[in-house]
Amino acid sequence: MNDDDPFISEEDAALQAKLKLLRQEHADLDASIEALAHMPIPDQLMIARLKRKKLVLRDEIVKIESRILPDIIA
Repeated sequence: MNDDDPFISEEDAALQAKLKLLRQEHADLDASIEALAHMPIPDQLMIARLKRKKLVLRDEIVKIESRILPDIIA
C-alpha cells in the first residue's frame, strides 16, 4: 500500500462534498449581502437575516472541518 495516498472513507468524502456546498452557499450569501448593502435604500432587515444565516453556515463549516481534521496533540 502506498502511504503517499491517504485513504478517504465514504464518510470523509461525503463530509468534503457537504463542506464544499456550505462554503459555496456562504460565499453566495456574502455576495448577496454585499449587493443589498450597495442598493440606494438597503433592506437592513434582510441584510441582518442573511448575516445570521451566514453565521450559522460558518458554524456548520467549522464543525465539519473539525470532524475531517481533528485536533492532534503532539
